[in-house]
This record gives sequence, structure tokens and C-alpha cells, in this order.
Amino acid sequence: MTIRPIVLLPDPRLRLVSEPVTTIDAEIRTLVDDMLETMYDAPGIGLAAIQIGVPKRVVVIDLAKKEEEEPAPMVFLNPEVVWKSDELATYEEGCLSIPDYFNEVERPAKVRVRYIDRDGKEQEIDADGLLATCLQHEIDHLNGALFIDHISKLKRDRVMKKFTKAARLAV
Repeated sequence: MTIRPIVLLPDPRLRLVSEPVTTIDAEIRTLVDDMLETMYDAPGIGLAAIQIGVPKRVVVIDLAKKEEEEPAPMVFLNPEVVWKSDELATYEEGCLSIPDYFNEVERPAKVRVRYIDRDGKEQEIDADGLLATCLQHEIDHLNGALFIDHISKLKRDRVMKKFTKAARLAV
């Protein structure tokens, strides 16, 4: 397993729409393993493949409390929201591609997600709470959207300006 560099805002790759996974082969399994290693190292609770520069519809999530629980990695290939509740929930979100920036985001409180698991079986999961938020956040990445797209234009413009300036200074 390899820790891969995380793509940071304002990199335009974060706005790409990811391609579906058509075959679960050694390349996809290696990608999943690398994504988990990268997510744990960051540390984070979710990662989409595009965040390491791979435009494939692959998401990994682990909501286990790092010090208190055994890792509980979840792998979602080609995930799609097939149902969402009318009820909304607000969580403070952050993103490994937008380090050290957090903001409250309102999303559906419950979702049903259809996906293919690591073994190639089609699955559905009903999620609420943090898992529902995390799934929606990561699926947004697969569609070229970021959590800052769900906040006010003024706040989003400030974040973009800050990260664009930091990227210029890093060159």
C-alpha cells in the first residue's frame, strides 16, 4: 500500500466528473488499498479517488474512532444516491482537499446508496447521521462538486481566494 499525494484546491481535477468502474481488477484493488492508507495517514474519514488524482468512481470511508475502535473500512464502487429524505441535517464538514477549513453544510438527513462492493456484488445501504453526510460528501466529489458548493457564495469566494493564493505561493 502506498500513501498518495492528496489533490488540493484550486486544482481543476477536483471538478472532473469521475468515470465508472467497469472491472474490479488488481488495479482497482490497489487503488482502494492506497486510498485507505492515504485516508488513514491524512487523517480523514472519507476519500474519493479523484482526491488522489484518479478520476474513477471509487470512495472509501471509515467512521471508526481512531483511538477507541478497530478500523472499519467501507468501500463503495460506482456509488449513487437512489433515495434521500426530505428531512435535513446539518454537520460541520471539512475536506482533505481543502485542509483546515470547516463549515456547516445542510444535506438530507438520510440516504439510500446503491453501490458495488469490493467483491463485485451490488449492494444498497441505508445511512443516516455522519455516514449519510460522508457518503453525500464523497459522492459529490465523484460528480465534480465540493462541500464549499453548499455554502454561501461569499464564504466560497473567500476560500477559493485563500487557496488560490496559497497555491501560487507554493510554486
